[in-house]
Amino acid sequence: MARIEFDTLLEAGVHFGHLRRKWNPNMAPYIFAEKKGIHIIDLNKTAVKLEEATNAMRQVARSGKKVLFVATKKQAKDIVANKVKPTGMPFVTERWSGGMLTNFGTIRRAIKKMSNIDRMKVDGTFDNMSKRERLQVSRQREKMEKNLGSIADLTRLPSALFIVDIVKEHIALAEARKLGIPTFAMVDTNSDPSLVDFPIPANDDATKSIELVVDAMIAALQEGLEERKRDKDSGTATPDEEGDDEHEASAKEKPARKKGARKADAGDAAETEAEVVDHAGDEGEAATEA
Repeated sequence: MARIEFDTLLEAGVHFGHLRRKWNPNMAPYIFAEKKGIHIIDLNKTAVKLEEATNAMRQVARSGKKVLFVATKKQAKDIVANKVKPTGMPFVTERWSGGMLTNFGTIRRAIKKMSNIDRMKVDGTFDNMSKRERLQVSRQREKMEKNLGSIADLTRLPSALFIVDIVKEHIALAEARKLGIPTFAMVDTNSDPSLVDFPIPANDDATKSIELVVDAMIAALQEGLEERKRDKDSGTATPDEEGDDEHEASAKEKPARKKGARKADAGDAAETEAEVVDHAGDEGEAATEA
């Protein structure tokens, strides 16, 4: 993928940082100057870092692994959702539920409950419920769809995270770091780039800037997927790359199932898991607002 030109970055406003008083000293290497109390990001370094990030993103996609995109701020959520959805990659744009990575087994069980509710509507079980029960189940399904629907196809922990604004998404970043998951992120002048594996110094508040960077990452992702497809067609893909995602997910969820399945009624267990997810989500939201 060709490097994005300096003028393109300039036109998108990628160079505008935050006020000087809000800066993070670790961003000093990426700051070019200060103008009217606002830090200006060095776009030459942005271009280099963006190229490094896109190359790494292409390799992740080529290996057949999933990349989770996280952007819950209003300037970025619609952009990320619209750009990522066609690729089939998971994304979080509503809110980050605490424990989405570190408590992944519970999240997966909550997603399975969504599928169970959908089955109930098809097999007639839903029609046999009282009006009040149907309303409660429907509301629970809507709430879970809003928070977890975009990661319903995520059968195992993602191999990488792309984050817009690591200050706002600090919980997601902390969970990824705890699990050793590689991270890609847009880092503004108020952020600490040392926390990210592939930082991209850029304005994370302007929609044009966000769209430009996301487009570059999506393009690299698609290139990697196309290369993987060609490798599989030619028979040169490695066995690891052709591994079965569902098999790996099942292997990771086995311990959780052994602990959670002790003589408990299936319906009660599913209800308990959903309550845990809601509680974890509320904690995550509270932490973010703080």
